[in-house]
Amino acid sequence: MADTARENSVSALLVGEYEMDRLLVHEIFHKLNWRLFEARDRKRAMDCLRRHPVHVVVAEASVPNWNWKIVLNDLRRLSRPPQLIVASRHADDYLWAEALNVGAYDVLPQPFARDEVERVVASARRHFETQSLLTLKTRIAGVA
Repeated sequence: MADTARENSVSALLVGEYEMDRLLVHEIFHKLNWRLFEARDRKRAMDCLRRHPVHVVVAEASVPNWNWKIVLNDLRRLSRPPQLIVASRHADDYLWAEALNVGAYDVLPQPFARDEVERVVASARRHFETQSLLTLKTRIAGVA
């Protein structure tokens, strides 16, 4: 039972200010018994990612000096890169297309809707596991 709970749990990092959405995100994660870390800047975020296993990063599109494209590049340097969800008050078709085309997992429009956050984060977590298994299989095949 503990293994199943661990497999269904989510560990996420919230990057940015989230003044209006912070309380909702905390409520969602508390209710679902998911683990949530927070960082408002690049240094704190990268420190957190080095210290804790994180499946999903939810990053505001325009964190000062660390926009979502830079976040994505930084995540790709990690041995097990978390899935990136871009959060934006201006989530239009252009942002969605651009984010998905360069490798972000999804875009969440702000203000957040509870059901959408739960669905997208849980789906990103499942995708993280799939990607990790594919990477492992590729490494094993390369060694054999």
